[in-house]
Amino acid sequence: MNNAEKDALENLVLAPYLQKATALIGKRRRVGGNQFRHAMATLAILIDYHVTDPIILKASVIHDLLEDVPATDPEEIARIDADGREVLRLVREVTRGRESKREYLERLREHGSKRAKTLKVADRLSNLTDLHLGVFGHDFMRRYVQETAEYVVPMAFEVNANMAIELQDLLEARRLTLEPPRDTVDSGDAEERE
Repeated sequence: MNNAEKDALENLVLAPYLQKATALIGKRRRVGGNQFRHAMATLAILIDYHVTDPIILKASVIHDLLEDVPATDPEEIARIDADGREVLRLVREVTRGRESKREYLERLREHGSKRAKTLKVADRLSNLTDLHLGVFGHDFMRRYVQETAEYVVPMAFEVNANMAIELQDLLEARRLTLEPPRDTVDSGDAEERE
């Protein structure tokens, strides 16, 4: 991290957003843990990729709040600080409304802001890290991997090539877990033993 990035992070005031995000602590995830931890992981991924835009970082902490805590008053987010309105706009942009999953991802891919795409890619990196067969079935994982390849990877290449590479690596790892185990014995060796 360079000095300008360190300075940007040093001046970032996240505490009011973290306080709002604590409402996610009681929201369980199928993979274990809770939505608060997922929000923190999303924030960490963004910082790891040198994202210092305060709007994106603040939104990352509460990006699932409107979906997972319907009682959230959006105006409270808007009033948190001088960035509140922009943060709320970004959170709304990455929140799936009544549209289908396909429509939502198409909307982000085709019309999403750079900020929304960056946040969505970090969110998907966090989700893919937690995506395991012990929790999710083959069909769900196949669909998730496919929609990530079709919608999120193109977004990633638009906003951060390194994030795109990590996303592709995670997709390949998940594809490998979906394949049946390969026979490790060469068929020629098996014939010789008979």
